[in-house]
Amino acid sequence: MKKLIFTFIASLLFLGHATAQENRLFPTQPNTSEIYHNLEKLGFLGTALYIAAHPDDENTRLISWLSNDKMARTGYLSLTRGDGGQNLIGPELREQLGMIRTQELLEARHRDGGEQFFTRANDFGYSKHPDETLEIWNQQEVLEDMVQIIRTFKPDVIINRFNHRTPGTTHGHHTTSAMLSMTAYKSAALKTAYASQLSRLDTWQPQRIFFNTSWWFYGSQEAFEKADKTNLLEIDAGTYYPWNGLSNSEIAALSRSEHKSQGFGSSGSRGSQTEYLEYLEGSFPTDKSDLFSGINTTWTRVSGGSKIQTQLNKILSSYDFKNPEASLPALAELHQAISRLKDEHWKAIKLRELEDIILQITGVYLEASSNQQYITDGATTPINIEVTNRSNDEINISLTANNMIALDQSQINTTSNSSTIVKGTLTIPQYFQPTSPYYLNEPASLGMYTVKAMNERGLPELESPFAVKAVVTIQNIKIYRDLKIQFKSTDPVRGEIHEPLNVVPAVSVSVQNPVYIFNEESKIIQVSMTANTDLKAGTIELCAPNDWMIKPSKIEFDAMTSGTVRTYNFNIVPPKRASRGVVSGLVKIGDQSFSKEVISIDYNHIPDQQLVRNNEAQVVKPNLKNRATTVAYINGAGDDVATAIEAIGSKVFRFEPSEVPSDLSKYDAVVVGIRAFNVAPTEMAALQERIDTYVKNGGTLMMQYNTSRRINPDALGPLSITLSRKRVTDENAAVTLLEPNHAILNKPNKITSVDFENWVQERGLYFPEKWDPAFTPILGMNDNGEEMTNGSLIVARYGNGHIIYTGLSLFRELPAGVSGAYKLLANMVSIGVDDQPVKKNSDEKF
Repeated sequence: MKKLIFTFIASLLFLGHATAQENRLFPTQPNTSEIYHNLEKLGFLGTALYIAAHPDDENTRLISWLSNDKMARTGYLSLTRGDGGQNLIGPELREQLGMIRTQELLEARHRDGGEQFFTRANDFGYSKHPDETLEIWNQQEVLEDMVQIIRTFKPDVIINRFNHRTPGTTHGHHTTSAMLSMTAYKSAALKTAYASQLSRLDTWQPQRIFFNTSWWFYGSQEAFEKADKTNLLEIDAGTYYPWNGLSNSEIAALSRSEHKSQGFGSSGSRGSQTEYLEYLEGSFPTDKSDLFSGINTTWTRVSGGSKIQTQLNKILSSYDFKNPEASLPALAELHQAISRLKDEHWKAIKLRELEDIILQITGVYLEASSNQQYITDGATTPINIEVTNRSNDEINISLTANNMIALDQSQINTTSNSSTIVKGTLTIPQYFQPTSPYYLNEPASLGMYTVKAMNERGLPELESPFAVKAVVTIQNIKIYRDLKIQFKSTDPVRGEIHEPLNVVPAVSVSVQNPVYIFNEESKIIQVSMTANTDLKAGTIELCAPNDWMIKPSKIEFDAMTSGTVRTYNFNIVPPKRASRGVVSGLVKIGDQSFSKEVISIDYNHIPDQQLVRNNEAQVVKPNLKNRATTVAYINGAGDDVATAIEAIGSKVFRFEPSEVPSDLSKYDAVVVGIRAFNVAPTEMAALQERIDTYVKNGGTLMMQYNTSRRINPDALGPLSITLSRKRVTDENAAVTLLEPNHAILNKPNKITSVDFENWVQERGLYFPEKWDPAFTPILGMNDNGEEMTNGSLIVARYGNGHIIYTGLSLFRELPAGVSGAYKLLANMVSIGVDDQPVKKNSDEKF
């Protein structure tokens, strides 16, 4: 649920520093010191583009310094949306995680003052080498996007986060981002490169390119101190900003902390902080403390711009912090002067900045809102437009209707501190597409998203199509703004709440669970339908593969009013053989069919997100047995493995680490969620004695992967385990059964090499490299060209019980319906259950 999400106000410019707001939708009016800082930024005509591979790769301290200290127009180009990472705040993975991380990046840029861009590259998971990365990414398409962003943004300097000369030493995506950046740096200036872009864009050559290095890239602080620093620029990025009372590092920490799904909360620091930039190509800076030195970043770079700086200097020198409105006449003259310039690029940028400053000074407040968050195509909803003038002068505001928006009033002449509410209606056209991320509208490949419209490539998200056009006339200056219509409500606890207005299908259809595992002859599958508008009577059915029997074939339903949710039961019988398929719900009303589901993503720190897709669920009959009747699941950083354990027939009791009961004896197994020891180290440490007793008395402890960062070998359960950064990223890598006679590979299900087919994204990660001698390594695996690692699954007897640690990516395989992963899971939670004893032989190992 949201706590501090407020309305978007289109009339208020995105504030470069953005340190006080809780969210970028929060309509904070800048104080007079902040307005003065924005005036100063009018005088800097320079642009920097920072390039890396993922959300959270960016150096927020350097981005904030560029934006707030140098006052440069600054952007971050993340090649991917982070779809292949882990999620510390919830169960969302893949495209849903990418949606979260896209919004987190926008929040981060709101904090540090940068702008955000992406390519079509899909984060398919960890890659060990650029060669592997570029086997999956379409190199030419990624480069095409990078060149288009450079030609559009026109950076004077490019900064790479990673070293393009050291493939194989870090994540393959990282090195690839730098290698492609070096190519794009040159290609953007060539008329022969991606010539189709040149019908709407000009070529562009950045002046220079850098690598944002540090001692880490040299292996140690000592090695860095000894290194030749001839080509290094040293920048003090620890500046204190009196205009907002924060240091640059504190702003950077606020920005970094927006990456909540990755657990990157950061404490602010104060004092000097050095950033190092290694010069790579282009003109060498004339001043090694200034990456823009030698580049004209003043108004004189624009033909006819020398007079602009003179006018701006006069405005700055006479600025009255107690009465900023006194600057309005001079700002109006400055606006006229900039409007006469021929340089369309800088003219557009600086006019926008200047117009936002004028709105900030006058305190004009414009807001368009609806009392509905969800609306269907063809529907109409009332809207309110608030127009408030908080200046001392009369201001004229003109509102324009369109084919979707009707208004009761179009001209408002406001007096000092007056407010007007204009009524109107919004009508969504018939067959209007539901709201969903634009880059997910077309089928994607493993490595690339499909975006056909060239003008949409690179954008984090598309602008809302529902906007009232407003013209604000101040000092004879016409300022044009689009007022995005937002959902507005009042919560008795949280107060005023604003969220995006979303279009939804008339009917939302969903299958209850993402995966169904069949051991018994049949299973009930529930299909829900939500009426997003008044519905006539119709039928609902469950579509399944031909060899899966569904009863009944369809169910008739009566008319439904908007907001009604109904759930229907279908009995599904699997084939006798092992099988895997997809089922989906289908609603028919008259000659219309509906099969889309609406997925809502709701977290405090980002605006609500909506994904509309075809509803479907996996049905899997792996012919497995599961002996574990009851399982205690200790929640970690967010996964859906507990649901998978329920799917194989166990009754699962979920606990937060601080809520685990003192007596665990009634559970056949205790399973620890992913990264629980990372995100709740104190609580997990407090459970050590309890878990120790439980296992000694015959229980089974199964622990899933944790990262190696700051994990003590004695922290992971009763026996010592030392984690590494070893992983196997090839989901098809060969798996060796090191102990084929071990119980965990035989009871109650026989595990063979076939069970490691059809895995997704990876085999596993952060495998142990050392462990107590009581552990037996079960599986061996490796990526091509690497030595085999044996730590992906280790099992030990401890007292009368068992301890299991696995770095296998079950949290990815189980939601994907991978049969072998379910069989292995069943064996792990069943290993200590003796209700169906299997005769041991002399070779069986425990």
